[in-house]
Amino acid sequence: MRKSVWLRRGLLPLLAVLLPLAVQAQVQKLDRVVAVVDDDVVMATELEQRMRTVTNQIRSQNVQAPPLPVLRRQVLEQLIVERLQLQIAARAGVTISEAELDQAIERFRQGSNVTPEQFAAKLAEDGISMSSFREQIRQELLINRVERGSVNRRIQISDQEIDNFLRSKEGEFWKSPTLELGHILISVSSSAPAEEASEAEAKAQKIYDDVVGGADFRRQAIANSSGQNALQGGDLGWRKTAELPTLFADALEGLKVGEVTKPFRSDAGYHLLKIHDQRGATEQVVQQTKVRHILIKPSEVMSDDDAYNKLIEFREKLQKGEADFAELAREHSEDIGTMLQGGDLGWSTPGQFVPEFEQTMGQTPVGEIALPFRSQFGWHLLEVMDRRDQDMTEQYIRNQAANLLRSRRYEEEVQNWRREIRDEAYIDIKVPELRPDFEEEQEAAQDDATE
Repeated sequence: MRKSVWLRRGLLPLLAVLLPLAVQAQVQKLDRVVAVVDDDVVMATELEQRMRTVTNQIRSQNVQAPPLPVLRRQVLEQLIVERLQLQIAARAGVTISEAELDQAIERFRQGSNVTPEQFAAKLAEDGISMSSFREQIRQELLINRVERGSVNRRIQISDQEIDNFLRSKEGEFWKSPTLELGHILISVSSSAPAEEASEAEAKAQKIYDDVVGGADFRRQAIANSSGQNALQGGDLGWRKTAELPTLFADALEGLKVGEVTKPFRSDAGYHLLKIHDQRGATEQVVQQTKVRHILIKPSEVMSDDDAYNKLIEFREKLQKGEADFAELAREHSEDIGTMLQGGDLGWSTPGQFVPEFEQTMGQTPVGEIALPFRSQFGWHLLEVMDRRDQDMTEQYIRNQAANLLRSRRYEEEVQNWRREIRDEAYIDIKVPELRPDFEEEQEAAQDDATE
């Protein structure tokens, strides 16, 4: 009994004092700096938390993980590069709005196919608060924006590269439309008597007339076609025009969705083709917008509120006719590329500008000046000068080809960029076994000891 009382009155109060100190000592020991990255640091707790995440991902994919020391060094390198990217974002003033963050989290939740309640419960189960999750997503968006902006500026696709690609066999195949085709074959051999050939041609012509008159193509195929896919309604599925026989491709030229070729002859007989649907290179008529803008960048001497209020003042003067937009742009705009042209951005096509700019431009009527809005570049005052519909088929194909060539070079270029920003930074890895060349240092030390 006395022992029990002593435990309660003597040891337990002592434990109450010592345990927090022990836990604190353990946390301090664990949460040490493992790397200095320019003006920032990577802590041991961050490294271990990322290690758990990566290990769980590897385990869920049923992939054999590298040895733990190797994996830990790889994860630290990832954290170091992320730190550098976030520092670049901070210096460039890149921000993620709350609305953009909300949209990203909602896309993430929908991709997980769970309700908002289930999503919150899963985060809590994993020991993640919503605020820390939001911060994690914000950092990922910042890194993605900085990386894409920095790398895309390094990739220049010339007109000659686009021309060479479009003239190549791969380019011809790539730019050709993909058609969902139906096929009817009225079989007759190339050596058949003239009378038999005429009967086959007449039959094919009647089917054509019936289909043009409203008869169901697939039913006609099932009832009359000798083709291999007759019982499937003559369906040939989706085919690139570049992979079709030349005879078929020539017959389809100029045809629109829903139309049928007139009967045409091959050695196998008379053919009819119908375009059920089409994907890919089609006529591209887009609405272009002619705009001009004034850009004010927040700085140490120009706060966000000051920039906004300055543009509000400009807008009020313009609406009263007390100022000229071009003159204000030349005098005040910080967009070096357009200020000398009075802020004129010329005719723009959809997707040319950042989302905030596109949205405001699309919502502003011709002849009006929108309220100031914020993008990653600063505060804008935008005037929509005119709109027009423009046939951009050829330009659309060239833009798509440029995007394809750019995406092929992106992965290689992003690795070069990451290596460059790391090489130019001050990196001090405090734990020797976490350094990338740890094994080489160990081997060198062993060789020196042997000698």
